Amino acid sequence: MAYSEDHIALAAEYALGTLDADERAQVETMMALDRDFVAVVQAWEFRLGALNQMVGAVEPRPELWERIRAAIGHSEPQAPIVLPDAPPAAAAEIAVSEPVAVPVIDDSNVIRLAAQARRWRNLASAMTALAAALIAMLAVEVFQPDVLPGSLRSKPRVQVVEVRTPQAAPVLSGQYVAILQGQAGAPAFILTVDGTTKNFTVRKIGAPPEAGKSFELWLISDKLPRPRSLGVIGGGDFTARPVLSGYDQDVINGATYAVTVEQAGGSPDGVPHSTPIYTGKLIETVPPATPAPNR
Repeated sequence: MAYSEDHIALAAEYALGTLDADERAQVETMMALDRDFVAVVQAWEFRLGALNQMVGAVEPRPELWERIRAAIGHSEPQAPIVLPDAPPAAAAEIAVSEPVAVPVIDDSNVIRLAAQARRWRNLASAMTALAAALIAMLAVEVFQPDVLPGSLRSKPRVQVVEVRTPQAAPVLSGQYVAILQGQAGAPAFILTVDGTTKNFTVRKIGAPPEAGKSFELWLISDKLPRPRSLGVIGGGDFTARPVLSGYDQDVINGATYAVTVEQAGGSPDGVPHSTPIYTGKLIETVPPATPAPNR
């Protein structure tokens, strides 16, 4: 519902407490009949309530009352009121016998305009005080936030920012192969290693089997304290193993791969028990793929 400026000013003065008894009764009657007007009054109470929270109670000093009493006691007495003398009887009779036209002045508009002017002056003063209080509160909040009551402090805003860094392109390794051969030079096994997965495959070519024995593959590197077993080479043409995943790429690429003849099932203690009969080193056969440029 739309309200006039007078109604809005009445609501503001009611919240301030500056209305007289008749005007307060008028506002309370409107509030009892109109729920929307109650909301207008409550809105003003909320706006002007910051003034009460910003200003604390101040107890006047005792000497102030003494000064007031002293000022009242020293004030000069008021002069007595002197009434004019009554007119002579003859003049009174003439005044009564001759009717005089007295103009009647309707001052209701003047009274109403004066009340409106007073109301708007009070409202303007309240809004000026409210603006000053808000400016002071903002200044205190910026420079001395601990001085404000907890209800007036603004809550800190926490904003979570997710920063995504571009992932580095994976290094794509190539394919490696080693020809394991003896002193005669004839290849006995071909070892292939995938540089990405570090899985390897041993292919038997010309190594003759030995009855009751097993061929065992070893990794020998100066970066390791002793040879490391990569397992027994199976009886088939191909033997695949994933055991290189525990070694660095530099160790894999620079190591010597050797085959020894061990008892059936391989070395029982992880140490070679014979001299290597076939050895070889890895060479790169397929270069790593070049990653596509980021766009």
